[in-house]
Amino acid sequence: MGLMLDTVGKIIARYLQKEVPGYEPFTPSDPERLRDLIQPGDVLLIEGNNRISGIIKYLTQSTWSHSALYVGPVDGATEPDGEPHVLIEANVGEGVTSAPLSKYYPYHTRLCRPVGLSYEDRTTVCRYAINRIGFGYDTKNIVDLMRYLIPLPVPQRWRRRMIAFGSGDPTKIICSALIAQAFGAVRYPILPRVTQAGSRQARREILHIRDSSLYMPRDFDISPYFEIVKPTIVRGFDYTSLHWADTPKPPKEVAESEDPFPEGVFKTSGLVPEASETETPLAKDAAKKELTS
Repeated sequence: MGLMLDTVGKIIARYLQKEVPGYEPFTPSDPERLRDLIQPGDVLLIEGNNRISGIIKYLTQSTWSHSALYVGPVDGATEPDGEPHVLIEANVGEGVTSAPLSKYYPYHTRLCRPVGLSYEDRTTVCRYAINRIGFGYDTKNIVDLMRYLIPLPVPQRWRRRMIAFGSGDPTKIICSALIAQAFGAVRYPILPRVTQAGSRQARREILHIRDSSLYMPRDFDISPYFEIVKPTIVRGFDYTSLHWADTPKPPKEVAESEDPFPEGVFKTSGLVPEASETETPLAKDAAKKELTS
């Protein structure tokens, strides 16, 4: 029975992982700037385009359906062309694996950076994730997988619990739990529950760690403890250097001039239009009288 459930689970997992044709990101990442800017400990959010991505985006009401942790080059893990694996991620049907950064160049991504995380703690976070490479996805939990095949309307207050529903391990892998657990190892907050305690004179906040199975990719985006890093802006952005498709490039002498509108570039005609050649002498005399009156 267990072997049958495992086989059926793998079939469902492969179906959920198939990409939907026709995907075209509205704002794909800039590979060179992203590669130069990303640092160990950064969380990369991805707008996926496989079948399960659409369900996760619906349940979470977010653009982001997947997340990966940047850890730097992983020893012994490279692509055939020699590109090192620098990301740790967890996928349905695959479990925890490493991947090259180029895997997500064609996708819409967002970079989230933990603020103030020390070098030692950043190393611990990365090492925690690396040590879990090879952790599998329990495809025997057929109920946990099958619920993603039925995109029924779900009340918003139940959507987060819907993702956390199941036996545990398979769901935790889906819901960014690997990254949440890695940051939890150094007690770095993502979206903790906050309560106040103490007297009226002195109140203090107590942070409660959420269950890791309840975290979603968008939580790193909205977390007050993660900075949104946009490579296009950080490396310098000059809007005047853009060339719009519907606007012709200005002449060289105009583009290099300090005054964007030098004298003589735009010549306007007089307020009174000149008489056309077809006007009669009588019409010309009437126009002159109107001007002198």
